[in-house]
Amino acid sequence: MNARTSRHGVLLAGGTGLIGHELIQLLLHKPPLALHALVRQRPEAADARAHWLQVDFGRLPALPAADEAYCCLGTTIKQAGSQAGFRAVDFDAVLAFARAARAAGVTRFGVVSALGASARSATFYNRVKGEMEAAVGALGFDSLVIVRPSLLAGDRAALGQPLRTGEQLALWLTGPIAGLIPKGMRPINARTVARGMMVALHQQQPGVRIVESGELQELGHE
Repeated sequence: MNARTSRHGVLLAGGTGLIGHELIQLLLHKPPLALHALVRQRPEAADARAHWLQVDFGRLPALPAADEAYCCLGTTIKQAGSQAGFRAVDFDAVLAFARAARAAGVTRFGVVSALGASARSATFYNRVKGEMEAAVGALGFDSLVIVRPSLLAGDRAALGQPLRTGEQLALWLTGPIAGLIPKGMRPINARTVARGMMVALHQQQPGVRIVESGELQELGHE
């Protein structure tokens, strides 16, 4: 980490989710670091080492100067209540944060997408994710890392998040045979995703880098 990164620190959106929570813990072990975590609501057990900024992602203020940013925003259509509500988070809010980060001087940006993301997908969820990737990619970051994790494993209850029935069922069914599933398709722990994204971004590969779930398993291995 260079001196400028240490001075300006890091921006992070979505720190209350599975991946964002893990990423905060990883980043805070890299002092001296000013970590600015943007959230809709400040968590009850907010880590005092981070600077928590409660914001409306529809009307973001000017953000603190930074070189590096991570976006872990995301929801489900069920949680959002409609396709429009889902798009408001997974496209609009992500793009708003990316633009604000770019304006704050960020040159390296990491964002969580999804396995199968494609702007040409017939599936609404994957299509929105693909459109988000294209929109963020057009902003001109020196280094953009897009991670596409498979089914996420992690303790949502511990973070006060509602359980996702489909996700829990899939994890239960695949758990016993995870080792037989191709690495790019098997469930992946949220901490592995967070670590893999951080490692990839710190490699500072120029341009847009898409990291599929199998590579995330390798990069995020501890």
